Amino acid sequence: MFKFVVNRGVRTASTPRIYNAFASFNLPRYVSSFATVDAEGISGSSPAEVLNLVQGKWIGSSNLNTIVDPLNGDSFIKVAEVDETGIQPFVESLSSCPKHGVHNPFKSPERYLMYGDISAKAAHMLSLPKVSDFFTRLIQRVSPKSYQQAYAEVYVTQKFLENFCGDQVRFLARSFAVPGNHLGQQSHGFRWPYGPVAIITPFNFPLEIPVLQLMGALYMGNKPVLKVDSKVSIVMEQMLRLLHTCGLPVEDVDFINSDGKTMNKLLQEANPRMTLFTGSSRVAEKLAGDLKGKIKLEDAGFDWKILGPDVHQEDYIAWVCDQDAYACSGQKCSAQSLLFIHENWSQTNLISKLKDLAERRKLEDLTIGPVLTFTTDSMLEHVNKLLEIPGSKLLFGGQPLKDHSIPSIYGAIKPTAVYVPLDEIVKGKNYELVTKEIFGPFQIVTDYKSSQLPIVLDALERMHAHLTAAVVSNDPLFLQQVIGNTVNGTTYAGLRARTTGAPQNHWFGPAGDPRGAGIGTPEAIKLVWSCHREIIYDVGPVPNNWEIPPST
Repeated sequence: MFKFVVNRGVRTASTPRIYNAFASFNLPRYVSSFATVDAEGISGSSPAEVLNLVQGKWIGSSNLNTIVDPLNGDSFIKVAEVDETGIQPFVESLSSCPKHGVHNPFKSPERYLMYGDISAKAAHMLSLPKVSDFFTRLIQRVSPKSYQQAYAEVYVTQKFLENFCGDQVRFLARSFAVPGNHLGQQSHGFRWPYGPVAIITPFNFPLEIPVLQLMGALYMGNKPVLKVDSKVSIVMEQMLRLLHTCGLPVEDVDFINSDGKTMNKLLQEANPRMTLFTGSSRVAEKLAGDLKGKIKLEDAGFDWKILGPDVHQEDYIAWVCDQDAYACSGQKCSAQSLLFIHENWSQTNLISKLKDLAERRKLEDLTIGPVLTFTTDSMLEHVNKLLEIPGSKLLFGGQPLKDHSIPSIYGAIKPTAVYVPLDEIVKGKNYELVTKEIFGPFQIVTDYKSSQLPIVLDALERMHAHLTAAVVSNDPLFLQQVIGNTVNGTTYAGLRARTTGAPQNHWFGPAGDPRGAGIGTPEAIKLVWSCHREIIYDVGPVPNNWEIPPST
């Protein structure tokens, strides 16, 4: 389905058309009600422009960051980036929000209902085929993945919004009361907003992550400034415009495009009460220090899967492993990075089936595509270093993609798997190399005997990022042992266990870190975007015979 789009992107001789914020393009009615770009029409000859939003106004910038098409290298998007001299309006906007938020249970409670209505309208919009197709295509243009993978992101976002229609937003602020010590005393626990907050999200899910975190922040009464990776920020700019047509007050959210240094300066000067960061562990740790711990993190994950001793459904298990490791070209924070295979699977054709599934992926339909954070050379260099470990071998892949026009600033390799013996993985000199996260179509494979399960569990204990995991087994005692000795925040267990594909109906986030952030569920929203406030009512009456007691 996407082959036409890829080919069209390469043919730059098509008739140029210039679009601006007032263009209507020949788009379907529902799309033209908010869209300022044509997802199909963006090209080097007809580039799109991404603006900033602050204090209720869309603004440009003389500092334009030119984004190249990841499929052919054309300069196809111009992002108006704010530099350090232009952050003052954003600082003032955040500073105008009090610590008690835009709304809370005692202030402007009608806004809870307003956001229920906004969610209902936005969910309906995303359910329309022309609108969902618009965002699916737009995601593909900037973060190339198959149509099905890009559509899944739109679908999850739409279902999330459905989950918070009507009264569901105010139910997030549900309080509780506990009887006091005497007549007239009760303690009440409330969920309270932070007020001014910041959201920083990565490139790999340009719609789902920012929308779910942004709406959670707004539901609880916060005033957010949102920064999305400039390579993909056009998606969220268009989504904000859709939300405005659904009733989102234009002054409720600020949207900034900038480099990391400028955003860091904004955070230092505006001093938001809480910042949500989704992205690399290195940046996360720096921000945690700069912001003095006022941060929630959903950072990188070196995610593992264990195939247990019970062998079932070989074809299905192979297919899930392929999806977990190589869908979206492996550019998911939940992607399968390390696969432990019990020795009982050695009698099966699992590895050869994994190889066959990986080799059917192709650039034409974007089931494999450009890697936006690693170059081809850097990924292949990592493969070569691993192959120097005694006993290691290349299972499949390990070669550049051929016959493409992906620019050299990005990576393009075939889906790759390297086998490394378990006893070599756990050696100090090798462990750091083996557990280095390669945000691309790459995984480590190893095997283990039943007697070696403690070694496997020790290897998992030594990891520092505990996001997702899968324990593929229907053996309850095996599940109990592995789950009881690990910590990953989103762990799938059972025959159909996976590491990726988190929907909107369950918590997604790391565990084992007090800074860990979740996404998607009411529990995640309350944890990340509100704090606990206790109000103790003590209205009396004072007993009639009360007298001043002795000093204590």
